[in-house]
Amino acid sequence: MEISEITERALKEFGSADTESALEEAYNKYLSKKGEISQLMSQMGKLPKEEKASFGKAVNDARNAATAAYQAKRAEIEKKKLAERLEKEAIDITLPAKNKNIGHINPYYAVIDEVTDIFLDMGYQVVEGRDVETDRFNFELLNVPKDHPARDMQDTYYLEGSDLLLRTQTSAAQAHTMLEKEVKTPIRMISPGKAYRRDDDDMTHSHQFAQIEALVVDHNISMANLKATLELFAKKMFGEKREIRLRSSYFPFTEPSVEVDVSCFACGGKGCKTCKGTGWIEILGAGMVNPKVLEACGYDPKEWSGFAFGVGVERVAMLRYGIDDIRRIYTDDVRFLKDYIGK
Repeated sequence: MEISEITERALKEFGSADTESALEEAYNKYLSKKGEISQLMSQMGKLPKEEKASFGKAVNDARNAATAAYQAKRAEIEKKKLAERLEKEAIDITLPAKNKNIGHINPYYAVIDEVTDIFLDMGYQVVEGRDVETDRFNFELLNVPKDHPARDMQDTYYLEGSDLLLRTQTSAAQAHTMLEKEVKTPIRMISPGKAYRRDDDDMTHSHQFAQIEALVVDHNISMANLKATLELFAKKMFGEKREIRLRSSYFPFTEPSVEVDVSCFACGGKGCKTCKGTGWIEILGAGMVNPKVLEACGYDPKEWSGFAFGVGVERVAMLRYGIDDIRRIYTDDVRFLKDYIGK
């Protein structure tokens, strides 16, 4: 049988093989040690010497052609198998994903962030205070000496055997800021943070709560500056239609002192359940910085004046979001966050 005929037949069978088994069968038939092409070399010994070289070359060419055809077909079959496997194991990325419960920011932080942004826009500096304070900074520098009756309203937690205590107000940061200034310069700051007082835990009270205290110290600061600042804050926080009113009050660290009410944002000042029929809602305490506080903190009250006020974060959150129980703010219940913040 001629070499060209065997080669032609081998190439045809390799080309028509469409499975691995058919391809291996053709390989065994032509290219294995006992295959037809390999057996051609056994005829070499019967040929005249002058024909051996050309015969050997023809056999090698036939083997190379058949081997190339076998390898090409094997690569084609493996590629086809891989494509079928990928199609079978493919993930349909167009399918909708499983829903995940997404949390929401707590009202505590939502109010702090919003109030902070308002005062940053007004040029105020944010000062972080200390949760653990000394009696001096928490009380004495703020015109609340030992045995002062005002301490009864701010009964707190002391560390045993020391004058250290959990601060009852973030106002202590104001005293730190004033005293740290070796060269006395104007101050415009807020200090958000937690405060602690021994109190009953009920729907409207908590032993831990948050305040944002503000302090402005400069030359010729008056109640007019305080009122203008509070009006701007109320409109930015509660809406452009909101109005404020000041009512005389008492705080040891301010003189004169006022309670600040905002017109009810639920009824527009007409009177409703939210404002208890008055048309007004109390939101903070404020006043002109007491000259004794300025003097104790190194500012000459004859040259400097200022105002201060404190916002109760949870109170604003309860009014803003209609929260009926202050304790819910601290439960970390995702359902609560979704109901009030994620609407």
